[in-house]
Amino acid sequence: MNGDNIKPFFLWKHLNKLRWLSLISIFTVLIYLPYAHLYQTYESAHAYDLLADSEKFIYDTMETITSPFIDDPIEDLDAIKGNTWSGTFFGFKLSDPLAVISQIFSGMTIYTAFLLTAALPVLLTFVFGRFFCGWICPATFLYELNTNLAAGLRRAGLKTGNRRFDRRAKYLVLTIGLILSAISGSVLAANIYPPAIIGREIYYAIALGGFGTGAVFFVATLMFDLLVARRGFCRYLCPGGALYSILGRFRLVRIQRVVENCNDCAKCNAICEFGLDPLRDDFGQECNNCSACIAICPTDALTFKIRMTDSHFQGPGHLGRQYSKAAR
Repeated sequence: MNGDNIKPFFLWKHLNKLRWLSLISIFTVLIYLPYAHLYQTYESAHAYDLLADSEKFIYDTMETITSPFIDDPIEDLDAIKGNTWSGTFFGFKLSDPLAVISQIFSGMTIYTAFLLTAALPVLLTFVFGRFFCGWICPATFLYELNTNLAAGLRRAGLKTGNRRFDRRAKYLVLTIGLILSAISGSVLAANIYPPAIIGREIYYAIALGGFGTGAVFFVATLMFDLLVARRGFCRYLCPGGALYSILGRFRLVRIQRVVENCNDCAKCNAICEFGLDPLRDDFGQECNNCSACIAICPTDALTFKIRMTDSHFQGPGHLGRQYSKAAR
């Protein structure tokens, strides 16, 4: 088959830009929400003249930003509340599946209303796989910036961590966390789950004027990624990543190599933060469909397909040296 006739949909090449826009937007919203809460508090108090200068600045800024879109800040700003752990979006309640399953184990009771708040994320995970990790998680935004920092340090001649561990470790972390939640009656996963920590710590910093202990833990994960293992926490320790990988194992939408276009350059493997092997058609349940490999591919040899499983190894790329030698 002539590889020139196999061209993936041209927009797939630009999806990674859209993903970054999504991550930046979500992170911005998490910063906006504490300020919106403070503005509502000041408005409810009806005491503008008693506010400190810094509080008046917040009030005036938020009033300027929101007044074109709302009439009553006390009521209208409640349209978006919470964070990526659990929140309300224009009357629709959504929760991270890890929040729901952790609550079930800690309370040893199923609350149907709360269970339903995870229905949409679970459904989307069955379709798109571990998409939350690549497209929504606010920690991913910081982790990928951390990866860029690591690349800069390597260019400067400094060594960064690139050790590999058993990916199954995160499933053990998830299991132990749920068992301890059942024993203690507490939702322990929220203490070590970066998306929950980020939302909570941003709120503490803005609304309460300081960070909690979660900030120390998150910085430790950044240092682990930087000094020990590239994207190590997400790969090996994240309980949410474990749950999303399980749910997304048989996802419908997955990346697939177009072997006729492939030249075996291995740039897809180098860019993959989760250490997967697109060059050998090995994506597996860890893939979060971030599309970074599609964006970097120089020959358009990666695309999205609707399949229940990955393709078996298709052999060397038809534009590569190994295939050319074998064809002679």
